[in-house]
Amino acid sequence: MKVTLVNPPYPQNVHSHPPFIPLGIAYLGAIAEKEGHKVTVIDCQAEKLTYKTFSDRIKQTPSDIIGVTSTTLLYKSAMKLITIAKEIHPQAFTILGGSHASFWDKNALNEYPSLDIVVRKEGEMTFLELLEKLQTKTGLNNVLGITYRNQENKIIRNPDRPFIENLDLLPFPAHHILPLNALKRMGKVLFPLITSRGCVYWCDFCSTVRMFGRGYRMRSPTNIVDEMEMIHKKYGVNQYTFYDDAFTVDRKRVMEICKELHNRKLDLIWDCGTRVDMVDRELLETMRKAGCIAVWLGVESGSEVILGAMNKGLKLNQTRLAYKIAHEVGLITIANVVIGFPGETKQTARETINFVKELNPDDVGFYVATPYPGTPLYEQVKKNGWLRITDFDKYDTVAPTFETPWLSMKEIEEIRYKAYQDFYLRLGYVLKMMRKGGSYGISAVKTSAAYALRALHIKLS
Repeated sequence: MKVTLVNPPYPQNVHSHPPFIPLGIAYLGAIAEKEGHKVTVIDCQAEKLTYKTFSDRIKQTPSDIIGVTSTTLLYKSAMKLITIAKEIHPQAFTILGGSHASFWDKNALNEYPSLDIVVRKEGEMTFLELLEKLQTKTGLNNVLGITYRNQENKIIRNPDRPFIENLDLLPFPAHHILPLNALKRMGKVLFPLITSRGCVYWCDFCSTVRMFGRGYRMRSPTNIVDEMEMIHKKYGVNQYTFYDDAFTVDRKRVMEICKELHNRKLDLIWDCGTRVDMVDRELLETMRKAGCIAVWLGVESGSEVILGAMNKGLKLNQTRLAYKIAHEVGLITIANVVIGFPGETKQTARETINFVKELNPDDVGFYVATPYPGTPLYEQVKKNGWLRITDFDKYDTVAPTFETPWLSMKEIEEIRYKAYQDFYLRLGYVLKMMRKGGSYGISAVKTSAAYALRALHIKLS
């Protein structure tokens, strides 16, 4: 079959990241190609396509299947593309996948008549079976993990599909079907890898754990390093990023990955993200020797009251120790922080801002608590009548979408801006990052300069 996979564009005027390799699409493409299907990818983000230019592209792309991925922020963009695609290829089956679709499946089918099928949660095996059923024109009633519109226009929700237990059975992502030249940053493509799925924790703001389950399923160290070596030989790159939510959940496996990299004498550099209670000195030193240059460590809050409300299960001293060790072994540190979670006050926000400055990471992301469908945060906000913004185009973790009895949306916006100002406009920080240099150092100094100019403009006005 002719399969077209689409990465939708960001809505206008929202916070967005530079284009990166869409791993979900690359995995689906790999598994479809392996079964002999012809796969085309249209990456609207990388190729800077508008709805008009997407329309032109899809007209030139024969398609039996049109699959579009979506996060909550990209949901409406995805559905605009599906509507356009269905008008041009009315005979094609339109499929929506991704985290938002998994928890908004019936709503999506009710809201958009041009959508035929939703693939929920982990998509590879479901997508493969769907292609077989659609090609042979057999019924969809036994396909696990889908919600669909049947011939009588009734919406049917089949049971969930069990998660893939042996992730080594999946083919490596099909990078060759992606517009890699359009994904270059500073002259090179940063290749991401996923080495595990699921999480043993259950943070109230996280939709990923609900997408991939509470069990922790891991690829083997050999399989992971095989992929890194393949990418290195095929594309000549030596820098990678691990997209796992908590890369170091299984300490022994991380040590084995490092040993495998050392034994193969691969001169590669990489970064990862994890929890502060899942690192120690020996582990971080081993990672550093194996090429790790940076680690994203979840701080979330500088208030143990708010950490408890988030169901995070952390103490501030665990965070202090993790950052101290990471700095001592020479790793670049990036802090992830959530602002405005229910229960947050001006006082707890101030505690968080001061705590981040105390930790002194090399960079920081202050994200506004965002109630994604499928999370306990979403249910809490809806139940209490706090939700103010229902337009998913605004769910970019920068703009507040709800307010609580403790903080208004305007106050949350002000706190976030002040947090960045307090962090970046420190002379000691700027000098430190200038000495570090490299891509992280240059980026941090540029960000500090931007906040300095903005602050200066405000004073002058």
